[in-house]
Amino acid sequence: MIQLKINGHFFSWNRPLVMGILNITPDSFYDGGRHRDIDDIVKHCESMISQGADIIDIGAFSTRPNAKIISTEEESKRIFPVIKVIRQAFPESILSVDTYRQIIAEKSLEVGADIINDISGGLFDKKMIPFIGRNHIPYILMHITGNAETMHHEIIDGDICNTVKKFFEEQCAKLHSYGEQQIILDPGIGFNKSMSANFELLRNINQYRTNKYPVLIGISRKSLIYKTLKTTPQEALNGTTVLNTIALMKGADILRVHDVKEAVEARLLTGYYQ
Repeated sequence: MIQLKINGHFFSWNRPLVMGILNITPDSFYDGGRHRDIDDIVKHCESMISQGADIIDIGAFSTRPNAKIISTEEESKRIFPVIKVIRQAFPESILSVDTYRQIIAEKSLEVGADIINDISGGLFDKKMIPFIGRNHIPYILMHITGNAETMHHEIIDGDICNTVKKFFEEQCAKLHSYGEQQIILDPGIGFNKSMSANFELLRNINQYRTNKYPVLIGISRKSLIYKTLKTTPQEALNGTTVLNTIALMKGADILRVHDVKEAVEARLLTGYYQ
């Protein structure tokens, strides 16, 4: 069971969740530039929600290899108006914000976000863990090494499940020092890991699960799919669905996806009927 407390209200689910991706960036690896007009953004969110998205994850900067690191001011300008519009249009929806900057996280929560999705697991901005910890915000803690400039260049391999588990244990301990927390674990598939390490993380979800926290798997249209199949991100939907199905069967609690309908169908076909 997944349980979250958001703005004083408790939510619980007896099935895995589907998180729909809303990229409002010009340069994301798959859908960069597609959702920049506010009317199109609202229509895309409406489509994902109607297809069964439990959470909408909003990102204002690209984390693909060699992407430009935008300023805090640019990230603010992109993301805050979008959060406000989506919150107004879909007041009952659960909104996540994909950022590693504490100041963006704090302001995003003020204007309507519910969850912070931090690709750095608290490493890139040292203010993030204390902020999340003190306020007990639902927090997606992703494994990564290096920094924003090197995160795709320091490729790691070896005993990857143990490496990721140790990272989770260390970062969770920091959060726990502020009291009980709402943590979701993301192994960071596709981020500075070898191809074999990525598949190892997919096959062994429960080996790095920490404190029985939910695990999020984000593999949608990533390079481990299209490089293995020798195709492109645009041709990676079938491969994404295959790996999402494996993730569900291995114990994933949340799937972060570009294609909500197919992920919901995978969930249904793996035995989750609600």
